[in-house]
Amino acid sequence: MNLHTVSTGSPAEPETVSGDREEMNQKDFEQSEQAAGKAFRRILPFIFICYVVSYLDRTNVSFAALGMNADLGITAEQFGFGAGMFFIGYFLFEVPSNLIMQKVGARIWIARIMISWGLISMATAFVSGPLSFAFARFCLGVAEAGFTPGIYLFFTYWFPGSWRAKITAAFLVGIPVANIIGAPLSGMLMQITGHEHIRNWQWLLLLEGFPAVILGVLCLFFLNDRPEKANWLSDTEKSLLSRRLKNEQQQIEKAHGSSLRDALRNPLLYLLAFINFCGIVGSIGVGLWMPQIIRQLGVSHTTTGFLTALPYICAAFSMLFWARRANASGHRIRWISGALVIAAFALACSAVVNEPVLKMLALCFTVSGILAFQASFWALPSGFLTGSAAAGGLAMIVSVGNLGGFVGPSLIGYIRQSSGGFTWALLAVSAVLLIGAFTVALIKDPYRKAQ
Repeated sequence: MNLHTVSTGSPAEPETVSGDREEMNQKDFEQSEQAAGKAFRRILPFIFICYVVSYLDRTNVSFAALGMNADLGITAEQFGFGAGMFFIGYFLFEVPSNLIMQKVGARIWIARIMISWGLISMATAFVSGPLSFAFARFCLGVAEAGFTPGIYLFFTYWFPGSWRAKITAAFLVGIPVANIIGAPLSGMLMQITGHEHIRNWQWLLLLEGFPAVILGVLCLFFLNDRPEKANWLSDTEKSLLSRRLKNEQQQIEKAHGSSLRDALRNPLLYLLAFINFCGIVGSIGVGLWMPQIIRQLGVSHTTTGFLTALPYICAAFSMLFWARRANASGHRIRWISGALVIAAFALACSAVVNEPVLKMLALCFTVSGILAFQASFWALPSGFLTGSAAAGGLAMIVSVGNLGGFVGPSLIGYIRQSSGGFTWALLAVSAVLLIGAFTVALIKDPYRKAQ
């Protein structure tokens, strides 16, 4: 089976940009590019910081577990299940959240998401056992639902298709940056001792949840829903960028429809959701358990933090390189699949080697491969989704994919408790990544056809 998708990442410099019988001459096109560049420089840094904080708040329990599990009597299986409950809440409320954002606007809705998840993340510091931990994680998923697909939808309001690969890759660098900053910080916070009433893991959750509340308030003053509302663009820039985006969306609508029903009837939507699911089984599964994997090497909490950051330092460079090479290649699908193959092979190696340096090297390749996959994968969906189809379709891909965030940690926790170690657990996740790599091959390569 081969499914066709639409190029969204290859740079375009057309003499005219047409859509719905309108044409944009070269001068207007260049001015619209300048407006998009202004938007990139203003919007991306703030959104990037928000994403770093969001990823930190959903994964900091991986370090909290180093003290929390023993203090509250949480087993490996219970931790994996509880940590994964975040993604059940995320899954159930993802599509409704994105549809609401389309109605009320990104500025207000993203602010609401960030303030509520920051408060719930801080409240997680006061859980008392496995049930309350799982409930807190579920509520955190409900609160944060819609953030990531909402940002992808927000990008379609601001950036033409030729910009999507660039801004998506730059946005997703937030994943390794969150770990590069958060892992050493979390490791150091776990060294806090001596307070009678608040333990180290509670300090970690309280201090790392608070920035989301502050950023949520700032969203109300910093973000604009669409180019027409931005007072930092000239009237000409607003008009030309809005016109170009409207023309592009009309072309997508003609080819694929713009309603949620159109998106749900497209089999490509479900294929992309499954591929995303496989990637996230690896990304979240490995990410949430990595501090405990590294801690078994016999190092301190602080050293665990710095060593956990190392794979993400490698991934920050590799994902940008991979996205750039995939974007320039006529075979993007091969690059997406290849990234998952590298991740699967490296994770399998990390499962069977015991020498610390080799294990860390294998984990570096694992994380680099997974994030390289994500950086090149997310340029695809916005090429066939617009309007309500984009709001619901992007949320569907993210939410179904994020079920992998429940399956990955739960699978590792269950197998680890049953087998007494991480070897078979990591091999199982490696197999899921390999299945995802083979599934990518079901998508017809649009760049090859264009050439």
